[in-house]
Amino acid sequence: MKKNYIASAFLMAAMAVYMTGCGNNSSVSENTSTGTNAKTAVSDSSETAEKTAKADKTSSENNDSAEVKLLSNNTQETTFTERDLEQTADTSEAQNITVADNKTIDINEEGVYTISGSAENCTIRINADDSAKVQLVLDGVDIENEDFPAIYVLSADKVFITTTDSENTLTVSGQFTADGENNTDAVIYSKDDLVLNGTGTLNVTSYYGNGITCKDDMKITGGTYNVKSALDAFEANDTISVYDGTFNVTTNKDGFHCENDEAEGSITISDGTFTINGGSDGIQACAVLQIDGGDFNITAAEGLEATYIVINDGNITIDASDDGINAVTNTNAYETAIVFNGGNINVSVGQGDTDAIDSNGSIYVNGGTINVTAQMSSFDYDRTAEFNGGTIIVNGQEVSEIPQSMMGGGMNGGMNGGMGGGFGGGRGGRF
Repeated sequence: MKKNYIASAFLMAAMAVYMTGCGNNSSVSENTSTGTNAKTAVSDSSETAEKTAKADKTSSENNDSAEVKLLSNNTQETTFTERDLEQTADTSEAQNITVADNKTIDINEEGVYTISGSAENCTIRINADDSAKVQLVLDGVDIENEDFPAIYVLSADKVFITTTDSENTLTVSGQFTADGENNTDAVIYSKDDLVLNGTGTLNVTSYYGNGITCKDDMKITGGTYNVKSALDAFEANDTISVYDGTFNVTTNKDGFHCENDEAEGSITISDGTFTINGGSDGIQACAVLQIDGGDFNITAAEGLEATYIVINDGNITIDASDDGINAVTNTNAYETAIVFNGGNINVSVGQGDTDAIDSNGSIYVNGGTINVTAQMSSFDYDRTAEFNGGTIIVNGQEVSEIPQSMMGGGMNGGMNGGMGGGFGGGRGGRF
């Protein structure tokens, strides 16, 4: 069941400011080389109308511009369209593509494309108009490449990657080769908006890089994802929005990572099942991390990290070798804070200069149950702490106020938690 909470980064931004006081048969072609000198520029067109291949085919296409689904009892809307949430693609007019060895399959037009077969060194390259919506339906596909993405999006308005009730496997076994100015460092690499959904399973293995990278907004609304990566498993520049899904992640770096050069990048999670084993952070956002529901089992150096972290609901278990939940100042656009409004949160941290709940700013506990196991420091904060509701248990004993760290805490604990576990920390290496 989806929880009825705010899922809009725009509303969270306003909160933070307030709190701080401030189908065409000719569209597919095949090439024998995986390298490309194709056009990489993406137009900043303001066109919002959705282009359709045929005048009488409007139902599923127009769903993407229909009213977005509400996940809130408030007036705020989410960014999920009806088409984002449809787990089964309309393949009545789809083009069928079978992958082949040493081929680059170019898709240049809007439409639905069903992908199947097994191949080595095969890339599906999308270079469509910046108003085009392209849907890849993965129907039992297996691609293993040496040094280039299996799916490469140069240009489109939005690309959907939808799994049928099937097993799909994408692998890159070697070091990635750049495509001109594009550092193509992921098995699925997209320069534009990316939606992952479906009823099947997608296995992604990246021996030297990221699993799935989106240089714009990434949405995940369904499906099962088994990702193993040397670097970030899921990475986006602007936002990652998860509506639902099952995620089994093993990574030398971060499970989910969102940041850009403007010190922005937010993650919102409405529901889903997450098992994350990370070498650095389980889930890390530069700006805002909001969890409205879901089941989380995270083992990492740090479990959750962002500037502003709000937990409204969910069952969250974190086993961290550094800080369990860490609010660190990556941007001045938001208050540095951790806010608990609900949920069941269990955090265990190891020995040394570690904090279960660490904020370089403030901590607000308004609801939920927080169960902390910490040998050194249960809570550490540099500004204020408010206990307005809920339950806090520290090492098996319920407490009536938020304790302040006495050992390894204060600025020393805060800075070590922020820099050591580290935003962008960890280089990965071969998975």
